[in-house]
Amino acid sequence: MALSYLTQPSIFFNISNVVRTLSVALCMGMLSACSQPTEPNASAEKNTQNDQSLDQIKKQGVFRVAVFADNPPFGYVDSAGKPQGFDIALAKRVTKDLLGDENKVEFVVTEAANRVEFLKSGKADAVFASFSVTPERKQVVDFAQPYLKAALGIVSPKAKTITDIQQLEGKTLIVNKGSTSDIYFTKNYPKINLLKFEQNTDAFNALKDGRGDAISQDSTYALAWAAENPTFTAGIQQIGNQDFIAPAVKKDNSQLLNWLNTEISSLQKTGEIQKIYDQTLKPVYGGTVDAQVFLDVTPK
Repeated sequence: MALSYLTQPSIFFNISNVVRTLSVALCMGMLSACSQPTEPNASAEKNTQNDQSLDQIKKQGVFRVAVFADNPPFGYVDSAGKPQGFDIALAKRVTKDLLGDENKVEFVVTEAANRVEFLKSGKADAVFASFSVTPERKQVVDFAQPYLKAALGIVSPKAKTITDIQQLEGKTLIVNKGSTSDIYFTKNYPKINLLKFEQNTDAFNALKDGRGDAISQDSTYALAWAAENPTFTAGIQQIGNQDFIAPAVKKDNSQLLNWLNTEISSLQKTGEIQKIYDQTLKPVYGGTVDAQVFLDVTPK
């Protein structure tokens, strides 16, 4: 199981030397490979890299999955330098069913704004990164069967709790660039000033530093973060439409899409996704949140 940084890595939590060493090793390996005489086959190698079909993935024996590395409890790196979280565990289980070994997954660290581009460019075969299904995104990528449900949540300091969206007019709301929150508030609330960040760590640091009055995230993450930071609260637990979170693949990659649809449906029916929830999310939410609030993806 590998972890690759294809974007500029940020400092999230306390990134250990293990992560730095791993990143350097991966980069050195890539540079070493590129230094070999490959010009005669350069075109063929490029085509292979961009071939994200199910057959090609099986042939290569590696499933490249774009994930967040600073989005606990869904995708993050622990103090030992190991990827953890709900999306991580789900991607590993999918890889086990696809290639027979969960360690054949290669996690590619992404940010919200880069998820579509990583699929288009062939840097990743699939995205498991709290990716909400929207009409706009469905124009550029294909989404498989959803595995989580969420709305948007608003977190603010307890001393100045935001309980109504109108309280934010003329104030600053922190969002991630390219996220569902960014799209929703840009479209529906032009009187709210948006402060945008590429990465979750920077966004929440801005909230802690008082550079914004509140932050908007998927409710799944907002509730978890507020639970871990007692001086803040999710004054608005749900706003906007209910979103479904799903794996995404490159547009028209029907072979991989169909396989993922079958796989996710199977994991839901057999209770495997419930088990992953119990292992990764239940310890965070405790008994305050009914699992089905997130796991019931039946269209209403």
